[in-house]
Amino acid sequence: MTQIKLNHAEMMKQLDEIKRALNALALEGPDDVGQNKLDFTQKWQEREEMIHQFVSQYVTIVQKNVEDTRANVDSLKEQDEAIVHR
Repeated sequence: MTQIKLNHAEMMKQLDEIKRALNALALEGPDDVGQNKLDFTQKWQEREEMIHQFVSQYVTIVQKNVEDTRANVDSLKEQDEAIVHR
């Protein structure tokens, strides 16, 4: 039978590193430099705003995944401890 070992401390360390990397990710939104009216400039600014929104959504999703993974790892640890204490 294959045995899978969970290194809780190492897993939490990795999740903390992911969280720090996400917190360090900062993408500023486009500003209103010069109020250019060229079609190209308008489309460029719209695209830049969309990218900013996508990155913000991505960060939110990854943060949720990190928290879910953390909860699952804690749950696995508790289950393992309960089995050992039987």
